[in-house]
This record gives sequence, C-alpha cells and structure tokens, in this order.
Amino acid sequence: MNLLLSLAITEGPVVYVAYALAFAAVVLIVLRRPSTRWNRRRWLTHVAVAAVAGAIVGVALTWILSDWLDLFGADLTAVVRVWIAVGFAAFGVAIVSMRRAGWMRVVGSALALVLFVLTTAMAINIDFGQYPTVRSALGISAVVDAADQPLPEVEGVAVPTIADWVAPEGMPKVGTLTTVTIPATESGFPARPGVVYLPPAALTANPPKLPVMVMMSGQPGTPEDPFLTDKLQQSLDAYAKAHDGLAPIVVAPDQLGAPTANPMCVDSPLGKSQSYLTIDVPNWIKANLNVIDDPHYWAVGGLSQGGTCSIQLGAAFPNLFGAILDASGEQYPRIGNEQKTADAAFGGSLTRYEAAYPTNIMQQHGQYADTFAVFGVGSNDEAFLPQVKTVYAAAKAAGMDATYIEAPGSAHDSTTWSYVFAQGLQLIADHWSLSAKQAS
Repeated sequence: MNLLLSLAITEGPVVYVAYALAFAAVVLIVLRRPSTRWNRRRWLTHVAVAAVAGAIVGVALTWILSDWLDLFGADLTAVVRVWIAVGFAAFGVAIVSMRRAGWMRVVGSALALVLFVLTTAMAINIDFGQYPTVRSALGISAVVDAADQPLPEVEGVAVPTIADWVAPEGMPKVGTLTTVTIPATESGFPARPGVVYLPPAALTANPPKLPVMVMMSGQPGTPEDPFLTDKLQQSLDAYAKAHDGLAPIVVAPDQLGAPTANPMCVDSPLGKSQSYLTIDVPNWIKANLNVIDDPHYWAVGGLSQGGTCSIQLGAAFPNLFGAILDASGEQYPRIGNEQKTADAAFGGSLTRYEAAYPTNIMQQHGQYADTFAVFGVGSNDEAFLPQVKTVYAAAKAAGMDATYIEAPGSAHDSTTWSYVFAQGLQLIADHWSLSAKQAS
C-alpha cells in the first residue's frame, strides 16, 4: 500500500503509461466506428466536429472560471489552457462515440471518458506540481505524528552556540518532519495540526539553539505542502549537509483552518488567524523548541496566500519577525473583489480593509531598523509578478534590507516556490551567519 501511495504522478512511469493509454483510447475510438450505420466519412466528420466543439467548450469554461470569475486566484498558464482544450476535445470524441452504439461500445467509451478526465487532471497537476504523489492527491499525510516521533526535550540541556558548534559523530544525515498540535489557547482559531522540521544539528544530544522560520502554505493547502510539494525539506537538508548539520528549525502552522478557507491572516469573523500566528504559535515554539529567542533570528514566510500572510505579519510585527520570505504573495489579502472582502472580514469598511494592505502597514510603521526581506516570483507569472514587484519596492522604500528574485521560466506553481525557497533560505541563513565558520 505504501508503495502505491508513494507513486509519483507528476513524472515517471505513471505519467507515461497514463498518456499512452489515453492516446491509444482516442485512436481506437476514432478508427473503430460505433456501427455499420456510420460510413467512414460521416463518422470522421462527427468525430472532428465533436473534438472542435469540446475544445471550444473547454476554452470557454476556462475563461469563465479563471478569467471572469477568478475562482482560482491565479492566471492559468498557456500549458494548462492547452491541456484543458485537448482534454475537452477528447471528452467530445468519447461522448459522440456512444451515439447509436451497442452497450459494450457505450461502456468502453465511458471508461475512456473517465481516463481522459484523469489524464487531463494529471496534466494540469504536472504544470502546477501541487500533488506530487498518489498520497498527496488523496490528502494522506506523509509526515510522522509527534506521538510516534516525539520532539527532543528543550529544558535541562547544555546549549553550545552556533560559533562553538562541532558536528558530533553519528549525527543524522538529514532532518526530520513531525506533525504537531499547536494549541490555539489565546486565539481559539480552528487550526489543523502543523509540521515541524528539525535539522540534523537539532537531533543531537547537545544541540545548539537555532534560528526559526515560520512557513505557510498556499490556499488551498496543508502545512506539509511547503516541505514536500515545494521541496523546502530538500533545500533545508542540502543546506544542513553543507553546514555541519546546521539549518533553521522550521515550523509550518495552519493559517487557514481548512484547505479551502482563507481567513487572510487577520483577526475577523472568519477566525483569529493573526492572533494564532503571532501569539499561540510563537508561545508554543518557545516552550517546545530549542530556538534563539531574538526577533533577528525569527523569519516568517510562505507561498501565494502564505506569501501574502508573510509580508503582512513581517511588516506588522517586526518585534517578532526580523526576516521575511514572500514567494508569489499578492499585493493585499483578498477573497474576491474589494467590497466582498471588506464585507467578509472588515465589517464592510473599505478603510479598515485597506489598512491591512502590506504596503499601507509599512507606510504606517515608518522606517524599519532590522528587517531582512526576500521577495520571489515566477518570471512567467503575469498576475502576481507586478504585485510582488510593487510590495518589494514598498519594502525597500520603508527601509527593509530587501532582495527580489525571479524563478526563470515558471509561473504560479511549485517550480517557482521550490526555486524561491531554495534561494531565499540561503539568503536568510547568510543574513543570520548560520554556520560555525561564519559565526566565528
């Protein structure tokens, strides 16, 4: 069962087999007429018309849902749009093949239709990279629960500094991921379990106190997404391998409450997400993890909706977070147009809503004395790139030590976020002098 759940569905044999089966199904449907009542020319004409009609429906539906209604909160790439059109063209072919056909043909065409739906969904997922395995697509966590892998005790341990750190013999080669419950004691926010990454140095008998990063997923999303889907765990392990096991401790709390919810990291009728992230989560971290208790060594980051949250919180709470990693965040939080967002979370007040814009938070705060910020976005992300640039410029103007990076050739997808996380981790860790050699 674990082998099946671990199968990759964005690359490798499963993808090739699915594409091959879908192609073979189309060929068989086209070459074999439903019955002798169809002459070949008439049959091929119907197939062509059905394919074109299906493609037009796919294009129109994509425009309505994505461009007009903006249900996805991001522009769909040309690759995704082409795959949707191709998929709907195949749907049309499968549907027309059921006309005036025997029951075996109808069943076969229906099965082919299911295959085309799955293949189209797989192609879209490959472009976004949201679900890399069968396990993730089914919503089954791959992270070990804290009940099975308890976190190391914090109290009563002699703590070396980073400058004094010497990696001991037998230190683990890679870090660990653990699912944890972070109580919403002050906020009452209905958070799902979070995920904690401990680098190799933190897993030793005498670990140093380390910096901490609070990282958030996009929406929809789960706390494990940054580590697994967007490969932050790989970047952390690679950094630790090059730095004697040293890397930040990373905590990924649930800022959403549910996969499709979006409380926008503010305190509102949608939930006290801000209080959860700025009171409950930091209190839990300090009580349970061996971290440096200094805002300079605390970072907040995330992707997409989580990226928006990161600059909101980093700008509003510099006394808590001294570093920010914003990957493809928006210019302001939203759950629709301005008035809809204001009605849902700000008592209908556009003034209160606009005060929650990161750019306005920074302007209200004034010059920042010690905030390091990294802003990243895909070079092909037409919707989010100008927004990230706007917020980056505002951060520079507000005195933040800010860096802007672009992921080449990618858009609003996991390829971008993997790239930005890897680059941003290196920049922030260097800012912290997170290596024994640098610290000495």
